[in-house]
Amino acid sequence: MEAVARHMLIFSLALEDPEKMGLQERSETFLEVWGNALLRPSVAAFVRTQAGRLARLVPEPDRLAEQLPWLSLGALKFRERDALEAVFRFWAGGEKGPEAFPMSRLWDSRLRHYLGSRYDARRGVSDWDLHMKLHDRGARVIHTSEFRRWRDTGVAFELRDSSAYHVPNRTLASGRLLSHRGERVAARGYWGDIVTGPFVAFGIEADDETLLKTSNGQPIKTAGEITQHNVTELFREMAAWGRPRATQGDPAQVQGDADGSPEPAAPVPESFTVHFLSLGSAQTLHHKSCYKGRFQLLYVACGMVHLLSPELGACVAPGGRLIVELAQFLVDLRQEQLQGFSTRVGELAQAAGFAPQPGARRSQTFARFYKAGDSAPSHKDPAVGSGTPPPEVLAPPLEATNPPPEDLTQPLEGGIPPSEPLKRPSVSGFTVGGFGSTHRESDPQTRESVPPETNSPIPNF
Repeated sequence: MEAVARHMLIFSLALEDPEKMGLQERSETFLEVWGNALLRPSVAAFVRTQAGRLARLVPEPDRLAEQLPWLSLGALKFRERDALEAVFRFWAGGEKGPEAFPMSRLWDSRLRHYLGSRYDARRGVSDWDLHMKLHDRGARVIHTSEFRRWRDTGVAFELRDSSAYHVPNRTLASGRLLSHRGERVAARGYWGDIVTGPFVAFGIEADDETLLKTSNGQPIKTAGEITQHNVTELFREMAAWGRPRATQGDPAQVQGDADGSPEPAAPVPESFTVHFLSLGSAQTLHHKSCYKGRFQLLYVACGMVHLLSPELGACVAPGGRLIVELAQFLVDLRQEQLQGFSTRVGELAQAAGFAPQPGARRSQTFARFYKAGDSAPSHKDPAVGSGTPPPEVLAPPLEATNPPPEDLTQPLEGGIPPSEPLKRPSVSGFTVGGFGSTHRESDPQTRESVPPETNSPIPNF
């Protein structure tokens, strides 16, 4: 439920009234909350305020529908709503002081556990992973200094002086049930990414080609700068979409006013609703007739590929699309494992009733399919490649398989631990980037939204 809470917080930030928060402030706040382990005091205060507001709204559906009409929690179970409220209260400062979530110590403990005997040579390991893996796989704009800083401290986007970042980002905390002396104990810790970094989501591609220029073989812009540009443009487009279109510069409109003809009403932005589904619902959606053939687009992150099944495929409408994130930027996987993962994704998609996009170019980042049945979509999208999967290809990365040591966790004091902490929530609507999905969808050919007449949500796993 911590991931659901993060989505809700990010949506509320993205849809904040422009009169209350400017474009630059909104972009910088998003980058820190989304990608930094440590926050500036001003951003931490924003998180506490929003978390307190959401904690009061979650148990009151009527007030929630009035103040956040784009949000629907009706599909969540009561215990999940209680857990959601507990998460927000923790973020709001129900447990005071940095010791409630000592992020710097938890980050260092995770790093020591992951690197083992290589910890003292962590800078060399960081440089190797960046130059020999991420750069070779298409993320050349990530600069050595920003990647080292993130690996050492968890701060990916340093938009102010480094001394300003010292407040733990509680939105990255999550709970697990661990075995301690033969008993199941709820513990709070940080279980997110410490290997790849958030740069690949918004920071390695851009519509503005000048951002990707190189000088003497080196990129002139860092991944952090490109990320800030892309996120700012996304929020700018959202702000423009949320307002009635201005007509002052329209000659036909001006002439109509001069003739005394009635002024046509400005188009009203199309409304939308984000439905959060119950945890683990991917395996049970097909049991409800209202979800069969409902969805036009299904997005599956690389860590959730095991959920791709014929039952889930039955929930996609004929001709609907499936986008699967590949493991291109998981640095612990070798090239043959990446190829095998792509092949396995193709097999799972085919078993679920999907076929590769016809005439599509190859992609190492996403695999795209359509639901067989009606006519195939006419646009061209990259499709999955081929290869021979090694038997361990669907195993999680090394850092995710090791059991966590005791110093990585904090006991949960209050709140309800999630019963299935490793499952990612399902989201209907559009998705703002996160650590679960390492890369964003940025192909101009695939940016069109779901047709309005379908009124179909988009599940994200």
